[in-house]
Order: sequence, then structure tokens, then C-alpha cells
Amino acid sequence: MVGPRLASASLVLITAPAVFFTPLATSSASFLLVRFFTGFSLATFVSTQYWMSSMFSSPVVGTANGVAGGWGNLGGGATQLIMPLVFALIRDSMGSPKFTAWRIAFYVPGVFQMLTAFAVLIFGQDLPDGNFRRLQKTGDKSKDKISDVLFHGVTNYRGWILALTYGYCFGVELTVDNVIAEYFYDRFNLKLHTAGLIAASFGLANLILGRVNSLGGSIVVMILFSFFCQAACGLTFGVVPFVSRRSLGLISGMTGGGGNVGAVITQLAFFKGSRYSKETGITYMGIMIICCTLPLCLINFPQWGGMFTSGRGDGSSSSSEEDYYMAEWNSEEKNRGLHQASLKFAENSRRERGRRSACNTAPATNDTSLSPPAEFAA
Repeated sequence: MVGPRLASASLVLITAPAVFFTPLATSSASFLLVRFFTGFSLATFVSTQYWMSSMFSSPVVGTANGVAGGWGNLGGGATQLIMPLVFALIRDSMGSPKFTAWRIAFYVPGVFQMLTAFAVLIFGQDLPDGNFRRLQKTGDKSKDKISDVLFHGVTNYRGWILALTYGYCFGVELTVDNVIAEYFYDRFNLKLHTAGLIAASFGLANLILGRVNSLGGSIVVMILFSFFCQAACGLTFGVVPFVSRRSLGLISGMTGGGGNVGAVITQLAFFKGSRYSKETGITYMGIMIICCTLPLCLINFPQWGGMFTSGRGDGSSSSSEEDYYMAEWNSEEKNRGLHQASLKFAENSRRERGRRSACNTAPATNDTSLSPPAEFAA
């Protein structure tokens, strides 16, 4: 509704004070409080994915979303490497005791967080042809109704399945971020610093990580699963832009939120208290990953098909890209031209059918309201 540029910058600026207040924490309650408010910055992942989906056309939008999301995941791993170095630099160069050095270290990411927000505001742009506010003033972009956006988002079952599967790729990644260093520390009697370095190199853990009895084997399995887990995260958001154009931001939010919910549920189920050992918890988590990923097989697009079904691909009105995306707009909205961005995406996404079918399909519809204006035809 407000554009990804303003949303991203606002979220980063609003949560930056929580990072600056972290050194002032004096109890577990105050530390949890600043962690809680810092967590709202994770919502920038959603605005970023929406941003990529708005800036890139269908042939490359999946790659753009995967790269942008991957950099976010990379940041989580890099933090585990960089922050201990920042802490050590402050402790050694300033002669600060550990108690003081780790607190000072938190001001470094806080400063970079604010610089990032200003960079987004100054250099960012919502859409290829300008920012939301200017386009809305000139009439080139209309404001949508929140109720319609919500309706078309929550009633599309594909969004809920992607939220579930993202909960068990990115959600598992967040869970392992929290437990993997302790796992190596306890299981193989490593120094905590060494365990942290291994965890930072990580990837993840899957069904068999908890059953590998050697340090080297565990690291190899972790890195191998890391590759597939990171790919799953990127591929999930490679599908998101095609679920809905009108409710793109909401579908992105549902999917991204599913990752965080999955992390909370998994950690509470398998890693809270002493009910399970870390290796047993990791094994059960692997089983849960398999079960919660299977619904992905149910996703079907009438124009393209699914994992075990094929779209008709004959350009008929019941299977065209235009009909799928135009179903989110009523006749009055089409007459006002509000559907044009969705129509343009439908035309571009035709090539997603593959080379052979893309060459043989053309939009087949008698609805004259779908005819693009001259600038789109050009």
C-alpha cells in the first residue's frame, strides 16, 4: 500500500533503537525485550521480496528473489563470524573487559542499520517507472482496497502451502542457527569458539545429521544439507510472484511469516527443555521437514500445471495466464484499467510454460477489457 522503499526504510529505522538499547540490558527480561523489538526488522524480508517481484519481469524474478533472500541468509551466517571479531577488536584495542566490550560491539551493527535505511530512502525506487507516491499523484498507479488485497491473498490456497513449506526450510534454518553451535559443543567436546565457527559455515541439519557420530561426517552432512536448504528457500520465493499479482505483498508476508512460525514451533517441539537430546531433536525435525514439505505436491496452476499434473497449454480460456490473473479483478475494475499491471505480468509469464508451448500459445479471450493500451503493446 505504501511501497517497498518506504516500508523497508521505516522498519529498519524503527528497530534500530532496539539494537542500540541492547548494551543497556541488565536482566534476562530486558534482554528479551530488546530482542523482541529487534525481531520486527525481519519484516524487511517481506518488503524486499515484494520489491524484487515488482522490479523484475517473470523470466528472471525467481532468480532475483532467490539472490535477495540468499543475501539475507548469508548475513545471518556472516554475523556469527564478524561480531566475535568486532568484540575481540574492541577488547584488545581498547583494553575493555569482556563485560564492556560485548556491549560496545552492539553499536556497530546499529550504526550500519541506520546507514542502510538512509541508503534505501536516498537511492531506492519502488517501481521501474518511479515511486508509489508520485505515481499515485499522477494517476499512473491507483490505490487498491486493503479488503480486496486481503481477500484474494487468504483465499488462495497456494499461499498457505508456501507458508508451510517455507516454515520447514527457512524456519529450520533459524532453528538450527539457535542450536547448532551448542550441538557441536556438547556432542564433540569442542571449544565454544570452534563450535561457533563450524556453525557459521553451516547450512543446516537434516534427517541424518543427528545420527552421524564423527565430527568430520557431521560437518560434511551439514554443509550438503545447507546447499539444498538454501536452494529451497530461494525456490520457494521463486514461486511466490506467480501466486497472485493483486495480493503479491500479502502472499510474500504469509510465506515469510511462515518461516518464523515454523522456527518457533520446531524449537518448542524438539529443542525446549531436556525432553530430547539435540541429536534426537534434529532427527525428529528431519521427519517433520519431510511431512510438511509434501503438500507442495498439491500446488497446481491451471495454466502451467503442478508437480504431477500438466497445464492444458493450448491457450484456451480455461487455462490462459490472462484468465488466472484477471480473476482477481471485477468488470468495473477492469473498465477503470486497474488490472493492467496484472495483464502485463500475465503476458510476460507466458514464457514460463516452456519454449515449445510458449511459441504456440496466445491469449484467448473475448473480454475486450483485457486489451492492453498502446504503451503495453509497445
